[in-house]
Amino acid sequence: MPWSTTNALKERIKFALEWEARWEAGEGRVNVSELSREFGISRQAAARWIARFQAADRDVHALEEGSHRPHHCPHEVPDEMQDALVVTRKEHPTWGPRKLRAYLVSCNPGMSFPAESTIAAILHRNGLTSLRRRRRRRLVVPATKPFASATAPNAVWCVDFKGWFRLGNGKRCYPLTLIDAYSRYLLRCEALLDPDTKHVQPIFDSAFEEFGTPTSIRSDNGPPFASTGPGGLTKLSVWWHKLGIQHDRIEPGKPQQNGRQERFHRTLAELIGDPAHDVDRQQRAFDRIRHEYNDVRPHEALGLKPPVSAYAPSENRYPRKLMWLGDDDADVQDCVDRTGHIRWRRRRVFISSALAYEPLTFEQQGTDLDSSCWLVRWGCIVLGHLDDDHLDRGLIPPRRRHRHRR
Repeated sequence: MPWSTTNALKERIKFALEWEARWEAGEGRVNVSELSREFGISRQAAARWIARFQAADRDVHALEEGSHRPHHCPHEVPDEMQDALVVTRKEHPTWGPRKLRAYLVSCNPGMSFPAESTIAAILHRNGLTSLRRRRRRRLVVPATKPFASATAPNAVWCVDFKGWFRLGNGKRCYPLTLIDAYSRYLLRCEALLDPDTKHVQPIFDSAFEEFGTPTSIRSDNGPPFASTGPGGLTKLSVWWHKLGIQHDRIEPGKPQQNGRQERFHRTLAELIGDPAHDVDRQQRAFDRIRHEYNDVRPHEALGLKPPVSAYAPSENRYPRKLMWLGDDDADVQDCVDRTGHIRWRRRRVFISSALAYEPLTFEQQGTDLDSSCWLVRWGCIVLGHLDDDHLDRGLIPPRRRHRHRR
């Protein structure tokens, strides 16, 4: 027969029932000292359990172990502070405890606020967040550092289109975003119905007018920023070059090289919510998002300060005179006509419509003066080469370098 097991609760119940039996048998008299010695407890403990047993009308559930939690905690966050945290979270539902605390500290200097973990617990108790921990992904060390040169405001501007969505009236909306890479300052967030040069260039014109011109602009390889034509040039990028702005294009299929833009697009997707009915109302919503993102929302990469604290307009003011990218010392030079053609060896050769009225430089290749191959450049950008013996092929683009697979 196995040994019977017991615990403190069973012993208390046995003690209380034995006391009750002796109470009834002794007509209200019980030797508590003797009963305490039998159960191996002190008289004080015996008196405490008897009092709880009698107060509960001789219910054995009163003998269960009670909670040791104090009725009041001197370090508890006051109700007024908890209400302020809940109200701020409802005003900014996408902000986490870290941003909420930084925002409240900036708005209430000199006031102390609870730690981030305490704020997270308060939000969780009020059903405003969850304490689920996301599994951290292993990060791959990048092979390139596309933003190494962004050491000051206006060194690099990043531009891209966020994925389109339909407005309430059924039309497509293409959000165009323009960000300063150093300060994360959102320069423009525009709702466009057509993502072409005609609608994009006025946005850059107004941005240059307000903030000046940057040293370089980083974009992907899609229109209207780049093309598959000679030098990847478009009318928009030609305009940038003539303003003295370097155009940096990321490698195809590597959006991580424009990672700060992609990260903002994730934040923008959280803030957009339900699309507006038309483009004007959507633009007003974007203006509100831009104000909150630049002037209110703390940014972790900036030490939990808003981007406006790290941005300053460019010293290169706009408008400025467009640069002439011709080479006056070149032996052979010609200008592209309005249709994108040049006259070469009594033949019309198409170059690019983006380079209309722009000067081209031709350099003869090789040491042989009778060489038929000519390198074609616009400024420092190599467009391709012309072969006098095969002019029917037109402008021959440079060969692409293919990486060898290991």
